[in-house]
Amino acid sequence: MAGDKNCTPGTEVVLGFVEEAEPWELRSPRFPSKVGGKPAWLGYRDVPSLPGLQCDICHLPMAFLLQVYAPVSGQDRSFHRTLFLFCCRTPECYSRNDSRCMKVFRSQLPRANDFYPYDPPPDDEQSSDSKHDQVALPVTGVKLCWVCGCPGSKACARCHTITYCSKHHQTLHWKHSHKRECCSQEACNDAASPILFPEFELATEPEEKDVEQEEEEEDGEEEEEGPQKTENGTPLADALAEVDLEEMAMHETEDSKVFQQFRKRTAAEPHQVLRYSRDGCPLWVSSQHIPSDQDIPSCTCGAKRSFEFQVMPQLLNSLCVDSTGASIDWGTLAVYSCSVSCNNDGYCMEFLWKQDFSSEQHL
Repeated sequence: MAGDKNCTPGTEVVLGFVEEAEPWELRSPRFPSKVGGKPAWLGYRDVPSLPGLQCDICHLPMAFLLQVYAPVSGQDRSFHRTLFLFCCRTPECYSRNDSRCMKVFRSQLPRANDFYPYDPPPDDEQSSDSKHDQVALPVTGVKLCWVCGCPGSKACARCHTITYCSKHHQTLHWKHSHKRECCSQEACNDAASPILFPEFELATEPEEKDVEQEEEEEDGEEEEEGPQKTENGTPLADALAEVDLEEMAMHETEDSKVFQQFRKRTAAEPHQVLRYSRDGCPLWVSSQHIPSDQDIPSCTCGAKRSFEFQVMPQLLNSLCVDSTGASIDWGTLAVYSCSVSCNNDGYCMEFLWKQDFSSEQHL
């Protein structure tokens, strides 16, 4: 299938599920995989900020969607490694198969670094700086936006204690709650921020494959080609029309087949919100808009990018984004990262491919 030439069928898949967790368990010193809330930044240098975190369509600041902690075994420079995914909150930006409303960044650190101890904290120990990412990043002192948790140096002109990444977020916070809290003894509460998604832990477990799934993967590369056309003396106009109808029927059949494979593969664990399989193969929801090798750009270091994980449509059910009109939406989000996880001092932008359902498909 197009775009899957460089993936490895049969690679182990780890499934992600949303679970409730204590807030301190989802902060940076715990190296979490999580959905929503504010980003738990890994590295504290060159943290993504505006304009890099603007939607490329509406140019408004994007919101943090999720992060995946994914160290590379045996690679010291990636002893700690996290990928961060951001998305626009403007429904109108979610046009069909357009990924410009989303961005993904990679951060990694060696085991010996300036920010974390060499040995991890005990599993049951609450970090003493669990609230550090509400105000500023430790070590660097970079100010963070109270609304979204991204770097922001614009301070409230009255109290000078709350900072923002943009005028847009300052205005949102003022209308939402800061107008009554500013210069008062009442603490600012970001739990009900209109920008943040609900916060959950991303709990993981290996996908269990049955014999039938393994046989399907082996047979996937041996699909038969469509019927060959032969000259039969039919008038040219009628022949072309007939060929067009046959191609349309074949396309619809192929699209239905891919969608049914998606449903069958996810049926055993219908609540999965993420599938992680570094160098593996994405599970597409449609035969349409699948990236070719040329569609996936190489990393800035020159190495090719390979598939790492995908976000499933089931996550939308946990984000409270349903509305009677337009809403943020996707079929699946496939993230491709540097195949060698190259060294970088800050945050490296990776590549995301957004694929939507066909118009006739429904989960």
